[in-house]
Amino acid sequence: MKKGFVFDLDGVITDTAKFHYIAWKELADSIGITIDLEFNEQLKGISRMDSLDRILAYGGKENDYTKEQKEEMAADKNANYVKLLEDLTPDDQLPGVKAFLDEAREKKVPCSLASASKNAPFILKKLGVYDYFNAIVDPATLKKGKPDPEIFVRAAELINIDPSEAIGFEDAQAGVEGIKGAGMYAIGVEGHEPLTQADMTIKSFEELNVSELLEL
Repeated sequence: MKKGFVFDLDGVITDTAKFHYIAWKELADSIGITIDLEFNEQLKGISRMDSLDRILAYGGKENDYTKEQKEEMAADKNANYVKLLEDLTPDDQLPGVKAFLDEAREKKVPCSLASASKNAPFILKKLGVYDYFNAIVDPATLKKGKPDPEIFVRAAELINIDPSEAIGFEDAQAGVEGIKGAGMYAIGVEGHEPLTQADMTIKSFEELNVSELLEL
């Protein structure tokens, strides 16, 4: 029996990848590095500073900036990204998400969010689903990023269940590896990359039934 759900955010509940890409591309352009959508796939699911480090390494500039300069660059990128997020509405939920969350609430199944995004609460409010989550992991409290399982273990703890009693939803390979590393059942939301190790893959939440999942 499963007792709770743990969700990633980007690519699972909504798709803000396009906004991340615009903001990272503008930053990269400003320092003479050209990134494309294919490279952007590497940035999914990882932290802001890790993303910046990958962009700098890609452009051969990994040793060109101090820690303080890099923190300022990451802050500039985030300010640009948050500005773009102002246009988010409940219409930006991915298909089937709201109905699934409604069913989980009806059956009193606790839900937590395991996202590397520090903007997660803001995004959930813009989407109109903030109140559906019993807990949101604060990424600032974590020592390691995905694929390390730490964030998923914490997400289960916050809703008072063992990771083995949880089902995790992810769209990135690093996230699926983290879910499995935590000892959870992994459902992969298919997007741009094959999700090896997922116990089940779906195109959208429209394919899922809460009662059936709890019996897994």
